[in-house]
Amino acid sequence: QVQLVESGGGLVHPGGSLRLSCAASGRTFSSYRMGWFRQAPGKERAFVAHIWSNGSPFYADSVKGRFTISRDNANNTVSLQMNSLKPEDTAIYYCNLNAGPYEYWGQGTQVTVSS
Repeated sequence: QVQLVESGGGLVHPGGSLRLSCAASGRTFSSYRMGWFRQAPGKERAFVAHIWSNGSPFYADSVKGRFTISRDNANNTVSLQMNSLKPEDTAIYYCNLNAGPYEYWGQGTQVTVSS
């Protein structure tokens, strides 16, 4: 059974940085696309970034240039470095594993950007 466990959320001032991590277990991780989504209060879950098995990243326009996604296949982790955070980045952030017809989600970690 696949498990995704996020960590690293918290409260940060505007302009600050946070690093989220997601640890995957239960299956071979390196072959699949991994990503991050977020859900702000009263809004639908939205794409943030993903990274292919070869390390190629893709970002939502709203985070391009501020967020960096990376993966460590040896340790089954995917990370999201978030810089220049804005209040509109406040959301629950979810780790995602896309394995073809199957999709897995973590439980989420809260990120709050506020002065």
